[in-house]
Amino acid sequence: MTPPPPGRAAPSAPRTRVLSPPPGSGLWLRLLLPLCAAAASAQGHPRSGPRISAVWKGRSGQDRVDFGQTEPHTVLFHEPGSSSVWVGGRGKVYHFDFPEGRNASMHTVNISSTKGSCQDKQDCENYITLLERRSEGLLACGTNARRPSCWHLVNGTVIPLGEMRGYAPFSPDENSLVLFEGDEVYSTIRKQEYNGKIPRFRRIRGESELYTSDTVMQNPQFIKATIVHQDQAYDDKIYYFFREDNPDKNPEAPLNVSRVAQLCRGDQGGESSLSVSKWNTFLKAMLVCSDAATNKNFNRLQDVFLLPDPSGQWRDTRVYGVFSNPWNYSAVCVYSLGDIDRVFRTSALKGYHMGLPNPRPGKCLPDQQPIPTETFQVADSHPEVAQRVEPMGPQKTPLFHSKYHYQKVVVHRMHASRGEPFHVLYLTTDRGTIHKVVESGKREHSLAFNIMEIQPFRHPAAIQGMSLDADRRKLYVTSQWEVSQVPLDLCEFYGGGCHGCLMSRDPYCGWDQDHCVSIYSSRRSVLQSLHPTEPHKECPNPKPDEAPLQKVSLARNSRYYLSCPMESRHATYSWRHEEDVEQSCEPGHQSSNCILFIENLTARQYGHYRCEAQEGSYLREAQHWELLPEDRALAEQLMGRAGALAASLWLGVLPTFALSLLVH
Repeated sequence: MTPPPPGRAAPSAPRTRVLSPPPGSGLWLRLLLPLCAAAASAQGHPRSGPRISAVWKGRSGQDRVDFGQTEPHTVLFHEPGSSSVWVGGRGKVYHFDFPEGRNASMHTVNISSTKGSCQDKQDCENYITLLERRSEGLLACGTNARRPSCWHLVNGTVIPLGEMRGYAPFSPDENSLVLFEGDEVYSTIRKQEYNGKIPRFRRIRGESELYTSDTVMQNPQFIKATIVHQDQAYDDKIYYFFREDNPDKNPEAPLNVSRVAQLCRGDQGGESSLSVSKWNTFLKAMLVCSDAATNKNFNRLQDVFLLPDPSGQWRDTRVYGVFSNPWNYSAVCVYSLGDIDRVFRTSALKGYHMGLPNPRPGKCLPDQQPIPTETFQVADSHPEVAQRVEPMGPQKTPLFHSKYHYQKVVVHRMHASRGEPFHVLYLTTDRGTIHKVVESGKREHSLAFNIMEIQPFRHPAAIQGMSLDADRRKLYVTSQWEVSQVPLDLCEFYGGGCHGCLMSRDPYCGWDQDHCVSIYSSRRSVLQSLHPTEPHKECPNPKPDEAPLQKVSLARNSRYYLSCPMESRHATYSWRHEEDVEQSCEPGHQSSNCILFIENLTARQYGHYRCEAQEGSYLREAQHWELLPEDRALAEQLMGRAGALAASLWLGVLPTFALSLLVH
C-alpha cells in the first residue's frame, strides 16, 4: 500500500488539520504505513559506509550524454586535461566533447565487423576492446567477429590495419590486459582461439617476443600492469598484478590468492632452447590484505591504482589495491613500490632450500646480458618468493574495510585550502554508485573517512569504466547507457549551514559568505576544518540553527507517524518528546528515515517533538513538531482570526480618531 503523503494522517485515522506550515519549507511531516525493519547489523563499523548519499543530476546538456543504444561492453579512453572522451562500443567508437560551460556533443565512427567469417558462432559483432593514443591518431582494436583486428583513427578517417593478434581478444568477455611503452607492447591475450589456452604475459612487440612459462601461474586473472623506471635504465621493471587459483588445496584455504609479478624490461630471454623465448626474470609474490584485529582476510584482488610520488621518487609510489572476500565485503590496502622491490631483491624462494645461484633469480643484468641457464631453471621451478608484500604502516593492516563490494578505484592527490595534502579515493560499487573516501594523516598513520555515495547516472546501472582527470578535476564514468562527467567538488550537497559544511570533512569544500563552496571557485581562502572528530567547532556560531517549528492538529486516539530524514548515516537520530527519548536510530539504520510511530494518541502524547542528530560532539536539531489537540488548534485559529479582525477594525478607526484630534 502506498504511504500517505507528507503532512497527512494515516488513512484509518480521523481527519487532521495542519497549522502554519513554513511556506516552501519542504519539511512537511512524512507519514508511512507499517514501520520499516529495524536497523540491519552492518559487518564492520557502520561508519565505514558513506556519510551522505547524493544523486548527481548534472547540468542540463552539459554533463551527460546517452549512447542512443545499449552497449553491453565498453572501453573508456581519456587524456587528462582534454575535454574529449572516447568510448569503444559494439561496432562503433564514440567521441564525446565536454567543453567547459557549454553543451556536450557526441560523434560516432562506425567500425563494422567482417561477419562473413563468423558463421554459427557467438559474438559475431566487432566489440572495441582497446583504445590507445598512437602518434597523431587513435589506435582502436576489436574482436571483429573473432578475427581480432585494429584500425587507426585520424581526423574521423578509419584506416584498417588488418588482423593483429594479441591486441584484442576473440570475445569481449575474456580477461585481457595490454600495456604500451614507447614502441613496445605487452599483452596477456592469447594469439590462437583454440590453442594456447594457458594464459601468458607476453611481449608481442619489441626487441624480442617473450612469454611466461606455462607453470608459473595457475589460471590467472590479470588486473593491472605498469613499467617502473628505476635508478639505472637496465634495472627498469615491469610489474603486473593478478589473482590466481590457490595452490593450497586445504578446504579451509581461500580459493584465490593475489599476486604481484616482476619482470626485467631488458630481459632478452635465456641461453638454452628451453629458455630462449621465455621471460627469464619472472618472480611473483603474495599480496597480503588482512586485519588481524577482526580476523578478516581479503584474498581476491579487484583493481589496482598507482599514485606516483610528487617528488618523482619511484620507491614512494603508492599502490592502492581493492580486495574482496567470499562474502563480497571489501578492503583497500596500500603498498609502496619500494617495499615490493625490496621483497623481490632480498627474499628467499618459497620451497627452495639450497644456495641461490649467482646472479640470483629476478636480478636484471646490464648490457642485455643473457640470464644463465641455472638461474632460469631455479626461478622457473620456484617462481614464488617466500616473503609476502604487506601494506604500509606499522600495523600492516588495510586502510579500511567495508561491507560494500568495491570493483574499481582511482585516487586524486590534492591540497586543501591551507595547503594540507590529501588523497581522495573514488571507488565504484556493484550497485552502480561511487564512494568518495578521503585519506588523511601521515604515511605511517593514515585515516580514512567515507564522505559520500554518488549516483552518477540518470538511470542506475553498473559502472563499466571510470577515468580521473586531475587537471580538470572531473570523473568520467560509463554505463551501458551513457557517459557522465562528475565534478570532484560536489559542495552543493552539504546542508546544515557552516556546521554541515565542515562536518562533511570534504577537502574540496569550505564555508565562505554563508555558502558551502568549492575551494577552486573561491578567490580567497575559505573556512575549512579537517579535524577528524570535531570540525564543526571552527564555525563562528557555536550552535547550529534550530529547525523551524511545524504544527499539526490531531484527534484523540488517532495513529500518526513522525519521520526524520537521516541525512548523515554516521549520526544517531533520536525523537525526543519533551525530555524523553521515544525512538532512536543508530548509524547503519536500514531505512533512510528515522520514524516514530504513535499507535494511539493520548492526552500525554500531545506537545513538542524534536528530532536530534548526534554525530560525535555535534548535536543538531533536524526537525521540530508540535502535536495539538483539535479543540486547541481550533481555538488558536479562532484567536488568530479574532486578532486579525480587531487589527483591521483598529486600522479602520485610527484615521478618524487622528482627524478628530487635529480638528480639536
